[in-house]
Amino acid sequence: MLAGGSGTRMGADKPKQFIEIGGKAILHHTLDRFVSACPDIRIITVLPEGWKQAWTDYCYERNLVYPQKLVSGGITRFHSVKNAMEKVPDGAVVAVHDGVRPLLSGKMIVRLFTEAGTNPAVVPVVPVVDTVKVLEKEKTADGQVHLVPVPGERADRSRLYAAQTPQIFWSEILKEAYAQPYSPEFTDDASVVERCGIAIKYPEGEKYNVKITTPDDMVLADALLGSR
Repeated sequence: MLAGGSGTRMGADKPKQFIEIGGKAILHHTLDRFVSACPDIRIITVLPEGWKQAWTDYCYERNLVYPQKLVSGGITRFHSVKNAMEKVPDGAVVAVHDGVRPLLSGKMIVRLFTEAGTNPAVVPVVPVVDTVKVLEKEKTADGQVHLVPVPGERADRSRLYAAQTPQIFWSEILKEAYAQPYSPEFTDDASVVERCGIAIKYPEGEKYNVKITTPDDMVLADALLGSR
């Protein structure tokens, strides 16, 4: 469970994974989803170094009885997952999930793990429904920055999909992938695994499996978690 970010875009006094919705931290909601769907799951939680004790205290106070291995996050997402992989045994199926995606359903979790029974790499995706523009930043003589279209380039929306988590892999494959040197092109686990030439299966994700990043996302999460 990746919860090692600082969440600066939220503008709160704590990382967004620890902000409470309905009396529970976002990370707590997310973990509950997985434990409810897969009671025997083994959890490795990646946290900012300075927040590990705070999360330990939270779990003790809330009586979170499911065991977790706590790992310190790295300077990038790549390094955070790499740190967590040191705790993963061979012969396992590993789901890497964003701790601030608490809105996925248990059915989705079970469905993806089932897919991973016969596929070594499974990454959920959803189609991009908005019109997409190919733009670049251009600075004018007065120092102002504007977005301008790139001549001759057009995004074909019918071929564009947004990747979600959990991204699920056989542990040996993921360990081999994260033995590679870091590249800025590694934006998710799929991009790391693809560099090793592994074929990925892309089943459909869920519309509301959003990553909570901004205050507007909090409003959506509050409404959906409350309805559930």
